[in-house]
Amino acid sequence: MKFRSLPIQGVFIVEQEPKGDDRGFFARAFCKLEFEEHGLNSNFVQANNSLSRTKGTLRGLHYQLGRHAEDKLIRPIRGAIFDAVVDLRPSSATFMNVCTFELSSEDRCAVYVPRGCANGIQTLEPDTELFYLVSNFYAPDAERGLRWNDPRFGIRWPLEPTVISAKDAAHPDFNEAYHLDSQFGPFSERG
Repeated sequence: MKFRSLPIQGVFIVEQEPKGDDRGFFARAFCKLEFEEHGLNSNFVQANNSLSRTKGTLRGLHYQLGRHAEDKLIRPIRGAIFDAVVDLRPSSATFMNVCTFELSSEDRCAVYVPRGCANGIQTLEPDTELFYLVSNFYAPDAERGLRWNDPRFGIRWPLEPTVISAKDAAHPDFNEAYHLDSQFGPFSERG
């Protein structure tokens, strides 16, 4: 696998290195040792699968606080996405920075999003399906979200959202007291 760093500290595009022959190809999508060599958390406890039927569906920007924060490894297995990551780690050199990029099932790349970063996606094709691993169990009380069009971050989504959940549409603009402080304490580098 190849790990390509993005402009936010700890965010990586993970590329497969297919070995092919007349049957097709074989490639590793995850390797605990390689993740650890790059200083990435390799202890995933849950695998999630999402399907968005409509092109332009927007999900996010999601994250969990404190001891419930999640590292994520997200891969499109059908279709394509525009992905946005916001660094909400006060101790990070890239605190409050945003990076955006596209991933597709054709390029077979994944993105590693570290705990303390909010993540949102918009589908670029109908019937886009994601498979992703998370390093922590979902905790409803620790769940947070940023409004997808918060002017503080200025994310330029490629499409006007066609579908967005009421919950995601109601996320507030960034507010330090709500988004960073909680009963769970600050983000930790490791769970």
